[in-house]
Amino acid sequence: MIFITELSTSTVFLNRDQTHPGRCIVALNWHVDELFELKGKELTQYIQEVANVARVLKSITGCEKINYGIYGDTVSHLHFHLVPKKPEDDDWDDAFINNPQNPITGKDDVNNRLISQIRQELEDKHETLGD
Repeated sequence: MIFITELSTSTVFLNRDQTHPGRCIVALNWHVDELFELKGKELTQYIQEVANVARVLKSITGCEKINYGIYGDTVSHLHFHLVPKKPEDDDWDDAFINNPQNPITGKDDVNNRLISQIRQELEDKHETLGD
């Protein structure tokens, strides 16, 4: 994962696998295993941040749909995979492959441009519960 930015309750990373350009991870800033362990404002804030990142990814990538994945079988720390999908993708109308056999890692200049765009849009549009 490549660090993008830290938000109120989460940290956003660009996933090294860029088979779906813009694929990100939104990881909770403290340890819990399950979504249901969050309560009240912390749950609301975290989900709002996930939604904000998804909105930014849709805007930047021009995708048709964002797929959301929460796994945790091998990484027991709450995090969302946000995966931009387009109808021309091989796995359109199916779940994305979390660990593809031949991942596309993306070129540094492309990854850096994505990181910069995502960071800037999140900083410009970041919402908190008080907003």
